[in-house]
Amino acid sequence: MTVPKFKKFRIQAYKPGKSNIGKNKNVIKLSANESALGVSPKVKKVLKNKSLILSKYPDSKAQVLRKEISNKFNCDFNKIICGAGSDEIIQMICQLYLKASDEVIVPQYSFLMYRIYAQIVGAKVIFSKEKNFKVSVSEIIKKVTKKTKIVFIANPNNPTGTYLNKIELLELRKKLKKNILLVLDDAYFEYMKNKDYQPGLDLFKNKDNVIVMRTFSKIYGLASLRVGWGYASRKIINAMNVIKPPFNVNQPAQIAATEALKDKNFIIRAVSHNIIAANKIKKFLEKFDIFSNEVTANFLLLNFDKCKFSANYVFKKLQSKRIILRSTEDGYNIKNKLRLTIGSNKENAKFITAIKVIFN
Repeated sequence: MTVPKFKKFRIQAYKPGKSNIGKNKNVIKLSANESALGVSPKVKKVLKNKSLILSKYPDSKAQVLRKEISNKFNCDFNKIICGAGSDEIIQMICQLYLKASDEVIVPQYSFLMYRIYAQIVGAKVIFSKEKNFKVSVSEIIKKVTKKTKIVFIANPNNPTGTYLNKIELLELRKKLKKNILLVLDDAYFEYMKNKDYQPGLDLFKNKDNVIVMRTFSKIYGLASLRVGWGYASRKIINAMNVIKPPFNVNQPAQIAATEALKDKNFIIRAVSHNIIAANKIKKFLEKFDIFSNEVTANFLLLNFDKCKFSANYVFKKLQSKRIILRSTEDGYNIKNKLRLTIGSNKENAKFITAIKVIFN
């Protein structure tokens, strides 16, 4: 057989957090920053509705969902685009803006899909150094050249859990050349209650050279349905709509996301749970000389440099007890660290018990 030639990419494929351990059942998955409380009761109710018409294509423009987003976040309906997860928004941005001679700046420890989609379209990825696992504005500016087209920032950052405050974000946009696009990923903003933090959407709602992304995969618990959205100038959104797949967000996803936005009480509960549980776990782990970032998003980056056991040892021991964390060596190349998603009360209790056993 002759296989027609295809492009070969020198790209390290994305490795998601593990979801299973062999054929073991009842695995506790704390590796992918998924919702600790699942989905809103309102979402569960609407998805049980038997009147969902799965034989028909969904609304290509996701108009009902965009209207709800517009009302919820007090932003312009015409400046919103929905995607199959924020991954697809990243993909469209790279397709729209980048060619082979362009450069993209990403912090050295940042969400892997920024670099992957940039590399797929042939752009060169430039890594800016971080300071104590925190994004550095000065280091980003140092990396800017005439070829720089986009700067990607997740705030708070995944996988480090650190963040840029309001002043630092404004400073970054001010110091970047106006023709450089700043893409801000607000994936975890709902969890943030730090006083010096402000979401990208609030800061740059009226900026023509900033795109803000958000997702329903985290606090809203709709990871499996794949739905996210982007916010930018009408000119950028119109251009993205030209290359957007026609029916990219399925009907159940649109309906579930719309309903999820209406449940304020669920979000309040989820944020409260995260703050209490994350602080409890952080304090507990410090007894074993396992340290982490301050509580920000729904995960902690666990540092084993001062611990008597290595991250890899604890990772394997936890797996033997059917508990999965994220190894940060895969993809991120961060040594002797693990990323821990904050789980439900039951999951967190089992994790704490397992750590006690491992450390005897």
